[in-house]
Amino acid sequence: MRVSIIGQGYVGLTIAVSAARAGHTVLGFDVKESLVKQLRAGKSHIEGISDVALAGLIATGTYVASSDPSVLEGSDVIVIAVPTPLDKERNPDLSFVHAAADLIATNVKSAALVVNESTSYPGTLRKEIAARITSVAHLYASSPERVDPGNTQWGTKNTPRLIGGLTPDAVSKAKKFYSTFCDTVIEVSSPEVAEAAKIFENTFRQVNIALVNEFAQIADALGISGREVLDAAATKPYGFMEFNPGPGVGGHCIPVDPSYLAHVANEVGVPATFIKRANEVNLAMPAYVVKRVVAGGGSIKDKKVVVVGVSYKSNVADTRETPAAGVIDLLREQGATVTWHDDLVGSWRGETSTPINGADIAVLVTKHDGLDLAELKSCGYIFDCTGTVAGADGI
Repeated sequence: MRVSIIGQGYVGLTIAVSAARAGHTVLGFDVKESLVKQLRAGKSHIEGISDVALAGLIATGTYVASSDPSVLEGSDVIVIAVPTPLDKERNPDLSFVHAAADLIATNVKSAALVVNESTSYPGTLRKEIAARITSVAHLYASSPERVDPGNTQWGTKNTPRLIGGLTPDAVSKAKKFYSTFCDTVIEVSSPEVAEAAKIFENTFRQVNIALVNEFAQIADALGISGREVLDAAATKPYGFMEFNPGPGVGGHCIPVDPSYLAHVANEVGVPATFIKRANEVNLAMPAYVVKRVVAGGGSIKDKKVVVVGVSYKSNVADTRETPAAGVIDLLREQGATVTWHDDLVGSWRGETSTPINGADIAVLVTKHDGLDLAELKSCGYIFDCTGTVAGADGI
């Protein structure tokens, strides 16, 4: 099949490479000229896709990157894999989805299967995509992405794939396409079910992380180890699923998706108070971290503080929605001289990674496998958000 993937970020490039390896001819479209130029040169921006692998697909002609929307015409399958962020008020921002739909409406004159992988609230495929493309009778399906950056156990091939279509023909064609590079394809009754399943998966994680984050604060106030309590609870072989506390949540899903669910819930008259409270707890964790740093290390005014690990997750370079940003900003508001160190992130927010040595205080937000613990322990005081440094104060 001739397949076009709109958006070449973490999701889009992963799907593009998977489809190309399965023998499809894949066009990776993105509006960012700099990204397209990088991809054409065989340079991957994703840890799980090597430059060698990408260059090999380019050399065989099975993958081509482009910023010219006219090349979308003639595609058998068009996959939308664009960001679905929040606006400044933390409300859903579907501008990228709308732009993708408009590109298809303007440039694609022959019928194709249009699949939305971008995570959004139920009704997005039907109301926000198909309703905007009226000139051609395309087939429409929803198959929300399940990409987990840095996960070496579960990837595109072995993670079950959900499919929900507007018509039986759309479902049939979508299943045929995804079955070429996914081991398990599961049909659900409608696109809304597929969309809701994805958004609930991440809301489930957000709520449970908020619960353990709140419990960690309660445990500390009671003078007991919250992590020891959680480990003890995890010995129960049924009825308990272990989550760990931390400085907040980051990435492209957990901090964002629950707000999409809360938004659509409000629209149908069901105030999502539980989900909103979970968001509040996790968004407040950087302030709690700074409070604990001051309590354990004393006044931080004019002290040198290094924040270690600014990516949102261990062993990936992704800084989207990272709680490290809030920790750094709040430390600076209290007068600390703050630098940051990350073995995988060279530059971020106009700053560069600096050595750990020489700091009065170290705040470990994210721990990568390559972290030099000796350097970390050279600091006068350590606050550990990860629960992995013996003897350090932490959550």
